[in-house]
Amino acid sequence: MTPTDDRLAPRELTYCGLFGAAALLLPTLFHLLQLGRAVMPMYLPLMILPFFARPLPAATTAGLTPLLSAAVTGMPPWYPPVAVLMALELATMAPLLALLVRRWPSAHPAPLLLPVLVLGRLLHVAMVYGCARLIALPAGFLAGLSWLSAYPGILLMAIVVPTVVRIARATARPAGPLARGEA
Repeated sequence: MTPTDDRLAPRELTYCGLFGAAALLLPTLFHLLQLGRAVMPMYLPLMILPFFARPLPAATTAGLTPLLSAAVTGMPPWYPPVAVLMALELATMAPLLALLVRRWPSAHPAPLLLPVLVLGRLLHVAMVYGCARLIALPAGFLAGLSWLSAYPGILLMAIVVPTVVRIARATARPAGPLARGEA
């Protein structure tokens, strides 16, 4: 498969399915431990995915996962529109991170990840502020709460994502003919 080929490679499809499924399952496990809101478990696999998939598949997976979770489990909620805001935030962060990874493929994951996490959180806070104003909720309070409540999750992602990516890169095998699209 050439870098300009628009087809979805089997390996890339596998990564999207694997990390999308993990993003659906992790919140359930974290909520059982009463840690769900504090550590943003859906974000973890969706921020690992851009290191292994191109921008469009990463954006599609990241954008659809919160919506699917909301439709199946009711979490994140539709009203206030947390599911939609998360979908927009993740669908922005994932392709941006994938673009950075494509631009600097051998860079350490942390310097690529951290600005994307901050930018994503700023986008989320702005959307929370705007939505809160539209539905007559205290916009400044909710935006500030959204900003502050994200720190444990961002810290966890800043530690876990680079670690997982570095381990995966160190143990990766070269792609066979099927993964390269040659079969």
